[in-house]
Amino acid sequence: MQETTIKFYSAEDEYGEFSNFARYSISIKGKTWPTSEHYFQAQKFVDAAYREKIRKANTPAIAARLGRARTEKLRPDWESVKVQVMRDALMAKFQQHADLTALLLSTGAAKLVEDTSDDDYWGCGSDGRGKNMLGRILMEIRTSINI
Repeated sequence: MQETTIKFYSAEDEYGEFSNFARYSISIKGKTWPTSEHYFQAQKFVDAAYREKIRKANTPAIAARLGRARTEKLRPDWESVKVQVMRDALMAKFQQHADLTALLLSTGAAKLVEDTSDDDYWGCGSDGRGKNMLGRILMEIRTSINI
């Protein structure tokens, strides 16, 4: 039996709700973030004012651009905590939006893949052999919700 694969990327496409750019706010640690992208990008930085600037960005694309800037000091443990930060953001997103939980559960046992050629860590990368960490975390959350 062939494994079903669901690919997602743009927030406007089918299953776009799985994208960090999808407009679903999350509340974590006493603050509300417009999207999981806003939260994730902000957590990279030491400076609280810069994190707040990212939180208040008008779009997830602006938040991502601010998060990728290297003019501000990254937190020294970023590489070791980034997967957990993403897991926390996505868990909040799916726990706080029942419609998203239902959508995620509707994917059954399908393999979820962030279909981007630009990122071989969070997505599948240009050759399709990337780590797909975003998809993996979504599948972990689906399993934990389904238990």
